Amino acid sequence: MVFAQETDALLLDEPTNHLDLHHQLRVLNAAKALNQERGVTVCVVLHDIGQAARFADNLIALRDGTPYEWGPPDEVVTPDLLEAVFGVEAEVGFGPEGPTIVPRRAIDEE
Repeated sequence: MVFAQETDALLLDEPTNHLDLHHQLRVLNAAKALNQERGVTVCVVLHDIGQAARFADNLIALRDGTPYEWGPPDEVVTPDLLEAVFGVEAEVGFGPEGPTIVPRRAIDEE
């Protein structure tokens, strides 16, 4: 896997799209290692809120293209946020890897 060399910042737009789970984890672990070992600022766009919550130090949740909430995953990922941003009813648990999300149902617009 190759990332930009000698850079202070790395921008990744949906880097795990169309990858199997094994390769998704390899990409995200490599990006996290660049941040932790070399101090590279890494900005990743993901639609998988579970992966974002696991790998990010900070999240920005967008609703209709506008920032809705931001901060550490343990503060941002809540059932209320998942309902407002993703239109789902879900349970959120917290563990050593960060928040875990169990979606229960899609909420239909009234």
